[in-house]
This record gives sequence, C-alpha cells and structure tokens, in this order.
Amino acid sequence: MKINGVWLPIITPFKDDKIDFVSYRKLIDHYIGKGVHGIIPLGTTGECPVLNEREFEEMIEQTMTYVGGRVPVYVGVGGNYTAKVVKRVKIAEYYDIQGILSVCPYYNKPGQEGIYEHFKSIAEETDLNIVLYNIPYRTGVNMENDTVHRLAAIPNIIGIKDASGDFKQSMALLMNPPKDFSIMTGEDALFYNTLVMGGQGGILASAHLKTDLFLDVYKKAKENNAEAAFQSWKKLYDMIPLLFKEPNPSPVKYCLKEMGLIDSDEVRLPLTEISDSLKDKLNHAVLSKQDTKPTIVHFKHDDVTTHIRLQSSDDTVA
Repeated sequence: MKINGVWLPIITPFKDDKIDFVSYRKLIDHYIGKGVHGIIPLGTTGECPVLNEREFEEMIEQTMTYVGGRVPVYVGVGGNYTAKVVKRVKIAEYYDIQGILSVCPYYNKPGQEGIYEHFKSIAEETDLNIVLYNIPYRTGVNMENDTVHRLAAIPNIIGIKDASGDFKQSMALLMNPPKDFSIMTGEDALFYNTLVMGGQGGILASAHLKTDLFLDVYKKAKENNAEAAFQSWKKLYDMIPLLFKEPNPSPVKYCLKEMGLIDSDEVRLPLTEISDSLKDKLNHAVLSKQDTKPTIVHFKHDDVTTHIRLQSSDDTVA
C-alpha cells in the first residue's frame, strides 16, 4: 500500500516540561481539518530523542485517540540497535497504527549490508508498513539507491522519506523508482521538484505553516498542472530556509505559539528557543507581523519642523 500526499511529522508541544496534550489535540484537529494526508508523531520534528518510554507510549495512544481514524498514522520508530527497535515496534503495534517511519541506524555507521539487514530484520518481525528514512547529515551514513531497491522488494517496506542531501542521488531514485514504492521527500525545499518528477509527496516539517499552500502545490502537480503548482510553490519557497535556519523544530514551534495553536514554544535540551533575530525574520516573512517599533516621521511646513511618532506601520498621518 503506497502512501502519498502531504504528511505532517507533527511536533510534540511541551508546557512546563510536560507534554501539552491539550495543545496537541488542537494541532491534530487543525491539520486534519486542513486536509493533510497523514500524521507522523515521534519523528525528529517531534523531538523523539528527548521523550522517555512512558511518554513514547502516551504519544502513540493519544495520537490514535485524537486522530480517530480520520487519517493514517505512522509512528517514528528507529535506532541504532536493531533488537531494541524491534521491541519498540512491538509496543507501537499494540495501538493499531498503520505503519512506522524508521531512520537509518546512526552513529555506529553500518555499511550497506548492515543497513539492509537492519531493516530486513525489522520487517520480518512486524506486519506494519515501513517507510525508510534516509538522512545522512543526521545519521552519518547514507542509504544508497541500490540498497533502497533491495529493501523495496520486501513486501511491507513500502516507501522512503528521502533526505539524502544529494540532489543527484534523489533525482536518480525518482528516475528509476522501485515498483509500487512511495518516494516521499524529506527535503522540504525539493517538494515541488519531487512531485513534478513523479514522486508521491513529502513528509514536511515546514507544512506546519501555510499548510493550504503545500496542499495546493500537491493537488495541482497531481493534476499535471505544473505551472499552477509552481506559482503556489513560489509563495512557499522563501519561507522554508528560515524554518531551518536554527535547529528544527524550534522555529516551527515559535510560529505555532504566535499563531495561538500551542501555548508554549518550549523545547527540551539540548535544543533551545530561537534567537531574537530569527524571531524578527519569522514575524515578517512567515507570520506577516508589522514592525511594532515606533517610526519618527519628519516634515516641514512654514519653516517649522514637526516630528510625529508613529507606533506602527499601520498608523497614518492625517
């Protein structure tokens, strides 16, 4: 079963160092209402490394309750110790999720055969659908396209979140995709390119913001209206680098707090909140806030200079 569309690797909202499930439910209702095609809790954007085992299960349980079958749910379950990943998959299975998103083993840097055997072992221990996740600039190891093709032959490995960081590698996979296999970009800035080259969609942290536009790009691209999709894409393209200018998901959380979708932009160490300079940039480029700093306007009439202090750019001189 292939997946497609705009999938959201949803944030985990915190408040006073606890998961804020009130805000979390609000987020799920908001994004399902917008029309996202799937929800993925416990990914990198969901700050999975800083959640304990109890919180891991709570997040899955509450996600399934709040989603209520409206969209499919794939849970982020990965690691660099295969047996431990399998145990976590067994826990996730209990909650009737539809699949998992599983990242390449990190830090211990296995070779291609090790990567293959890792995911093959996981696939043999579950009937859940599995989406591979290749993001070498985080894991330290790249899953080569030949390995992707080998893994795609396993029936319940149904797709990949491709964030290889290598444009040539990504394009080569799109040009020669495995049969009945979903290529979902995890490089947000390559979403449009992926769609027009036949990819199935994206798993996109930036789709927390301007979600309607991401969905519009997808819809128009799938209608083979590349030009219309491109016009919508141009409205998004400048925003994406700002959301990754400092470590994800801190910029996204700041925006969501300012939009009133979560109560706090709190993140857990070692992440920290974003800088004031990035807040200013996001306020203008993403949140469309006006400059609140007072502006001094000088004009001269009958040799008398008058100074008027404007509180914001919305003020006018009468």
